[in-house]
Amino acid sequence: MADASAWDDVPRLKLRRFTDRAMREVPSLAQEILDGIRREYPRLPLVHDESGELMALVGIRRALEDFVQHLVQGEGRPRVHLEVFQEFGRGEGLHGRSLDSLQAIYRLGVRLAWRRLAEIGQQVRIPPPAMYELAESGFAYLDGLVDQSVRGYAEAAAREAGERLRLQRKLAQALIDEHRLPNDPARTRSLAEHAARIRWTLPERVAVGVLLRPARECVAPAVGQGVLLDMESEQPLVIVPDPSLAGRPELLRRAMKGWSGAIGPTVPLTEAAKSLRWAAAAVRLMERGLLPSGRLLHCTEYTEALVLLPPEELIEDLTRRCLAPLADCGPTQGRRLAETLLAWLETRGGAPEVAARLGVHPQTVRYRMRQIRELWGDEVDDPDRRFELELVLRAQRLRGELSEPIR
Repeated sequence: MADASAWDDVPRLKLRRFTDRAMREVPSLAQEILDGIRREYPRLPLVHDESGELMALVGIRRALEDFVQHLVQGEGRPRVHLEVFQEFGRGEGLHGRSLDSLQAIYRLGVRLAWRRLAEIGQQVRIPPPAMYELAESGFAYLDGLVDQSVRGYAEAAAREAGERLRLQRKLAQALIDEHRLPNDPARTRSLAEHAARIRWTLPERVAVGVLLRPARECVAPAVGQGVLLDMESEQPLVIVPDPSLAGRPELLRRAMKGWSGAIGPTVPLTEAAKSLRWAAAAVRLMERGLLPSGRLLHCTEYTEALVLLPPEELIEDLTRRCLAPLADCGPTQGRRLAETLLAWLETRGGAPEVAARLGVHPQTVRYRMRQIRELWGDEVDDPDRRFELELVLRAQRLRGELSEPIR
């Protein structure tokens, strides 16, 4: 059951006189409100409709007519169903402005409208309780206008965000395109055009990252507008401009909390594909458990792993040839001799230094080194063979087949 209204006690003839006079004054009141708004907000952009009339004036007039008509119909609180106020909200959203100014404009309009309606109420002797209720309805109506504008604003913001993401992905894909020459003038112009559409300043250097989704429905990392994000790729991509810029590493670290992935080395803008290749290689190693996951790692911190682990066929063939002398040793003995040989190659020291690195007694190292010389002979003194041995043994350690040295 609807609450009783003070307007129910106003005689119908007096109510009709009030609404008729208010409706007659709507055009001049609407113009007064628009003039007041333009004085307070001289830079407010005004748009004309198809008939050449100002949309703002049409909207104000319709809002006033709708509000006054509500008094006659007596349907409780006035309902706002004016598309024009959604358009106002869309306009603010599309131009990148906040709704603060629009809400201030609405409040100014309601204040001016209330002043005129209060004068009319006095002229036709509307009881004070009814006028107080009218003031409350006016503010409720204001809330409705704001709701309509917020809806339009949200729609525009969603469209704008979607379009920006589409253009951002297009730019990201153009940057990592390997089929275009790095210094092709046409490509440079194309990149500049793509960047201009999203107001992105082309940097001199970038780093490209590849991300692993924590879950399919995960929220995109809040990297900020300066960093390009492509969430539509099978593995999301991130392009970081000027990665060494003050504050950017920390910003990226916070934004990527909860994400795994790898950032490639910093390269000139037109060579972004090179950075992507290293980042993709690192992510493949992460997926195999050969590099740590659970965070965003930087390829430059894992150069050894990225150089030695990806070319598996070559390394495995070299490993078979270099470590053939261990073929007749048991697994445990073979691993101990390999660890000792690697420690000796890395330290170039005597038994005490190698023993400290392995955490064993120097006499144990001497015994193992005699075995190594029996197996490889003079080959361990050949610089080229020592280099190959160190390569394959380091690769084995990176894969977890040999123990890490004691630091």
